[in-house]
Amino acid sequence: MPLDASIASWVTLSQISGLGNEGLRRLLQAFGSPDSVLAASASSLSQHVKPTVARSITEGIDESVLEPVSVWLNDPSNHIITIADTEYPQHLLHTADPPLVLYVKGRLDLLNVRSLAVVGSRNATTQGIRNAEEFSKSASEAGLCIVSGMAHGIDASAHEGGLQGAGSSIAVVGTGLDKVYPAANRQLAHRLAQCGTIISEFPLGTPPLAANFPRRNRIISGLSLGCLVVEASIQSGSLITARMALEQGREVFAIPGSIHSPQSKGCHALIKQGAKLVENARDVLEDLGYPFPATTLGTSPEHPIFVHLGFDPLDVESLAQRSGLTIAELSAILLQLELDGLVSTLPGGLYQRIT
Repeated sequence: MPLDASIASWVTLSQISGLGNEGLRRLLQAFGSPDSVLAASASSLSQHVKPTVARSITEGIDESVLEPVSVWLNDPSNHIITIADTEYPQHLLHTADPPLVLYVKGRLDLLNVRSLAVVGSRNATTQGIRNAEEFSKSASEAGLCIVSGMAHGIDASAHEGGLQGAGSSIAVVGTGLDKVYPAANRQLAHRLAQCGTIISEFPLGTPPLAANFPRRNRIISGLSLGCLVVEASIQSGSLITARMALEQGREVFAIPGSIHSPQSKGCHALIKQGAKLVENARDVLEDLGYPFPATTLGTSPEHPIFVHLGFDPLDVESLAQRSGLTIAELSAILLQLELDGLVSTLPGGLYQRIT
């Protein structure tokens, strides 16, 4: 099927080397539409962009670029949405640098629902993964769509939780939508395409370039009412998303953790800077004006060893001293608790309770 002429113009201009969002916005303000930009002379265009860029524009539409786009759009679940379309996410219009073209796979209706960004470390702890999924599930059950970046760790768990509720989930990725990155999340990507949405501002064929991931973070925060950071080191990219959320006037929430955990230090830094400390999903939902979903979570009786284990990571020798049990006895208990999903092992022979 031939590509729609308007879409062809948008895609062509979005892929002109050296033009970028800012340059294309200047041209649209000057000439009114992508078709008019492509019809303009090099001298007219050079008043707004560099001469080399102007010459590239006058070369016209490159069919070799458009052909794979046309094939991709033959799938009814694939879409290209421009900033001129009614389906374009309205929340993004109120950010500093909204993408002019979005590639979308999945449900278009999710682009304009109320959403919560949930982000965090790729190297998440077992507790962090559980927190991300449970917070996201509760928010999705309350009607919020969960937005994240489909990375390992917290992002993937946030999507899992979002897909369990009516709010569903949106993944904002840093590659072209004809690629899945990381490859280990291929099954998650398929489920998001079927029941949620995956979006990218990057053209088809774009590989996972390092510079693309911080850039896509402004879309994650821009789509959302607020941003929840579950776990993050001081150098985490999640802090970039949180900073962008603040700049966009969004609420920022952070889950505190152990003072000894590197994965908690980013959250603690955010809280010091004014992010709202949250201990459960109810804290987030109430702040955003959502009722907490009326679900009943089952509870199990606590094992007596938890009195001695506490909540911070602990080595088995110290636990033996606290409890009076032998290391052999403790090893058997801890193994069973780990199999039951109540305790996790950490590097250095440490054990930590999972709440």
